[in-house]
Order: sequence, then C-alpha cells, then structure tokens
Amino acid sequence: MFPKYDVIVVGAGHAGCEAAVAAANLGSSVLLATMNMNTIAQMSCNPAMGGVAKGQIVREIDAMGGYSGIVTDHTMIQFRMLNKSKGPAMWSPRAQSDRMEFAGKWRQMLEAHPNIDFWQEMVTGLMIKDGRCVGVHTGIGLEIESKTVVLTNGTFLNGLIHIGDKNFGGGRAGERAATGITEQLVGLGFEAGRMKTGTPPRIDGRSLNWEAMELQPGDEDVTGFSYLDTPKPETQVPCHITYTNPEVHDTLKEGFHRSPMFNGRIQGLGPRYCPSIEDKINRFAERERHQLFVEPEGRNTCEIYVNGFSSSLPEDVQYKALKKVVGFENMKMFRPGYAIEYDFFPPTQLSISLETRLVPNLFFAGQINGTTGYEEAGSQGMIAGINAHLKHREEEPFVLKRSDAYIGVLVDDLVNKGTKEPYRMFTSRAEYRILLRQDNADLRLTPLAEQLGVMNIEERVVRVNAKQEAMRTLTKALDKLSVTESQANGYLESVGSTPINQQVKIMSLLRRPNISIHGLANVIPSLKEEISTMEASHIESAEVAIKYEGYIQKEQEMANKMNRLESVKIKEGTDYHRLESLSAEAREKLTSQRPRTIGQASRISGVSPSDISVLLVHMGR
Repeated sequence: MFPKYDVIVVGAGHAGCEAAVAAANLGSSVLLATMNMNTIAQMSCNPAMGGVAKGQIVREIDAMGGYSGIVTDHTMIQFRMLNKSKGPAMWSPRAQSDRMEFAGKWRQMLEAHPNIDFWQEMVTGLMIKDGRCVGVHTGIGLEIESKTVVLTNGTFLNGLIHIGDKNFGGGRAGERAATGITEQLVGLGFEAGRMKTGTPPRIDGRSLNWEAMELQPGDEDVTGFSYLDTPKPETQVPCHITYTNPEVHDTLKEGFHRSPMFNGRIQGLGPRYCPSIEDKINRFAERERHQLFVEPEGRNTCEIYVNGFSSSLPEDVQYKALKKVVGFENMKMFRPGYAIEYDFFPPTQLSISLETRLVPNLFFAGQINGTTGYEEAGSQGMIAGINAHLKHREEEPFVLKRSDAYIGVLVDDLVNKGTKEPYRMFTSRAEYRILLRQDNADLRLTPLAEQLGVMNIEERVVRVNAKQEAMRTLTKALDKLSVTESQANGYLESVGSTPINQQVKIMSLLRRPNISIHGLANVIPSLKEEISTMEASHIESAEVAIKYEGYIQKEQEMANKMNRLESVKIKEGTDYHRLESLSAEAREKLTSQRPRTIGQASRISGVSPSDISVLLVHMGR
C-alpha cells in the first residue's frame, strides 16, 4: 500500500510542516502523518508570527527556503517592526495573520510539493529494528516503513486539558490526545517529563466597545518576512489595547481555590515569560493593571484573541472577570481559555542534529523538545528535516553555529543546556546578536542553503548577490561624497545633532546617532540620485553595516575565536571516565551528551573551563 519513504514526519503543526518541506526540498520522499488534515499548520494560540527574536527566526527559516515567512506574508492582516527606537540588533518583525487563511495557505503549498505525501491517522508507535527506527505503527494497525522518522507531536502526547475543576484528554480544543508513543519511548530508555501551556478565551468582537480601547495600527511601511517578492496587504486590520484593573483582579482571585494551577492538579511547568493571568496577579500582586492586546483572528471573522489573558480558571470566573475590563462590559465569549499538560523529552537526549542518541534515525522537533512558540518549533522542524535527509544519505549532519543564526543558538541551548521549563527565544540568549539581525538573514544563510542543494533556491541566490552588490556600490559612493555646512546643518539641528563647521565626509556623519541615509539624501542631491533606484532593504542593510562597523567587526572576531573550538572535533567513543583530571560532573555529563566538538563541550552545564583544558591536553592541543 505504501512505498518505503525516506522521511516520515509525525505531526503537521509548525515543526512538522517545516520538517516536511526541508526534507522534500532536498529531494527526499516524505510522508506527513497527521491526525486531522483540516488542522495542518493550525495557529493553536495567538494568530501572529514573529516578535522579539522570533521575527529573526522566521526570516532565517525563509532564507533557508522554508515556507513560514512566505505563508505569513500571504496571509498577514497587520505588520509591525518592533523596537525601531532601539539598535538594529533588536529590530524584530511581527505580523498578525488571518488564522484560517494561514493554515489554508500552508496546506496549499504542501500539497503543491511533488515530494510530499499525506496520511491522516494517529501514529501510535515506532517500528524499531536492530535498535534503529525504521518506520511507524498507526492506530488501525498499519506499518509504514521509512529510513528516518521525525516526531513533531506538539502538545498532543498524552495531552490533558484543564478548565477549573474539570480536565479531559486532548491535544488542543476539540481534538483528542495522542497515545502510545511516550510509553514506547520510555520503555526504550528515554527520560520524559510534563510541561504546561495555556491559551486565552476567544471573544465575539461584535460585543466589544472598540471606542473605549487604545488603537494599535500597523506600520505604514510593510516589509514583511520573506526575502522573495511576496504580496503585502493593501489595507491592515488594527489591534487594540486595554487593561485589567483591581476589580478584575479581585474577581479572578475569587476563583483561585478552583484553579488547577494553585490546587496541585497541574504538575507540568509553564512558560515563565508568558504566564497566565492568574499567575501574573499572584506573582505581581503590587501591580494594579496588566496590559491586554485585543487581536482579530482574521479579516472575515468576528472572533477575537485576548492576548495577555491566558487562563485555566473556571469558565464562569473568566467570564465574570472579563466583563469588568474596559471595553468588554457587554462581552460575549466563544470559548474559555484553558491550560494543557503534555509530555516532552528533555532535549539533552539529542545530538546537535536533533537525532536521538538512544535510537538512530529518529529525530525530535518542536514542543516535544520542551520549547514554546510557532517560530521555535518551525526552526527545529527545518533542522530536523534537513538532517533526516542527510542521515539516510549517510552524509555529515548540518549544524548552524551560534554565530550563524538564532536557530543555531536555539538548538545549541536545547541540546547542551536542556530546559526545565518551556524554552522561548530572546535576543538576550544570543551573544552575537549584532551579527544575527533580521535584515541580514539572507546574506548569512541563503549561501548555506545553496551548498546543501535546496530546491528552487536560485531566485534567492540571485537576490542575495544583487543585495551584496548594491551594498558595496552604495558604500563606495558614500565613501567619496562630502557635505558642506550649508547643506547639512539644518538637517543636523532638526535631529538634535551637533552642527559641522567645515566640509566633512558623509560616512562620518552617518555614524552619528539619529542620522540616516534618507535624511542626508534630502539635503544632498547627488546622494538622493544615488539611492533613487535602490531597494529600501538594500539601503537599510548598508546603513546598518556602516553605522555599526566597529561593533560588527569586534563581534565577528569574538565569534571567530570561539569557532576555533568548534573546529576541534572530539574523537567518537572517547572514554571520559579514563580522564581522571576531569571533574566527576564533567565525566558524567560528557559521557551522557557525547559532544561532537570542544566548543559544544564547553557549553554543557557542569563542564568547567578547567575541564575543557584537560580535554585539549588529552587531544594534544
């Protein structure tokens, strides 16, 4: 009935979709198995992509040939570039998407791929032969063979939904949990744990008083996510902001004794940086209000997502409290918020390729690894899909360094440090964030995708080459141009910058804060002519490279120094217990996690600099 596939991907959430695309784009035959074809790429939580550090990840996925950025651009209803008042390392794109169109576009693009097949059924177990994964078992008793398997089960593994005193099995509202896989993996020797996440209630937008809330429009300049020429919305749908108040808090507190978070029914750890509303009130008792973002689920629906009001309190308490929020006085609820507990597997059980160390040919990606967020899931799916393809072809795994991408930081953190709570990406996690900007993901990663042999990468490569040439041309032109006092001083004073008293090079002015190429072009005709035919993104990247040249160079030198350790490979099968100069903790951790390089070993929790010195001496370094 089935051919033997190169890669089977289990689960069609954000991780599963990107895993399927990544393997298929490299030429693998892929089967995408899901319990429900109608929920492919479902936005289970908020209808948005990107945000601080997450927007950089979406652009990195796009630069490697993934689909998340393309789908987001096709379906966005609002776009904002966050943190524009800060340095460019912090600029982060974020978009509200039409939730139904987002899932529909993903399915359309997946179905258009000739290397991807589909099967709608629960996968209940793995086929293991001689200790290796060779396929999957399904709920109706089918055995489907493959060379590699990628598990992207999201919140479905023994998922348990909590609403107040009630709890019931489910991987998402209205969908059943997945069973069988956890039990088999634990039997094979894997360590499993429980995590928790939550979602807010969904509200009828027709019942809200929009005039009473703050308007939050999108940016006038919609740059989007993809480096390809994707469509942008002609009109945007605004979001709104409102706030809780002491009366709301008092009402919520009345239900605390019925909260599964506070009475011990929920055992899993929740995301520290996206707490439920009851957790916020409990942890930040001194605050009189908390911000709520009122976000539309799409253009053609009245369904509203109340970002900031995630809750597992009883539905009557949620309803009563929300009615006391400004603008929500006549609110009608579509469904209450809920918490969900699910199984995950500590990611220190994986190699840097996201292949499990216990069972060869088996890869994990997404929330099964203890992460939270669509973007984090999608990036892991892409890496797992690439490496599943390379594994069955017996090629070296593809590894992004911490200085290559936020995705490299994410995978490195998970595999070497693990996580005790749902892992979310922040710019602060990346030590090379000036290098890892949202504007240069294409320059960093598209050449790597070309080397891998990703399908249909040619247009991206042409665009990268054109961008690099435009940046070189503009930099050379700026290096030759000068500006006089009469030309520049009016502009300089208007932006609060010190006037000049003699003719100076434009480059020296451009390195000042608040000075932009476009601002200078308004007073220097030759510069205006120079940039008149250039793409805005090319101008922006050139400006950032010029302004922060010293910082970028210093960070690159630091990265190069650290990357020397990444090139020092540790011999496979090294017996760390024979190296008596290592600390006992280092021997235990190194034996357990089997790092590929000295650089990776240096980032394992419990391995000290002196332990690294011992390893280097042992290796003759």
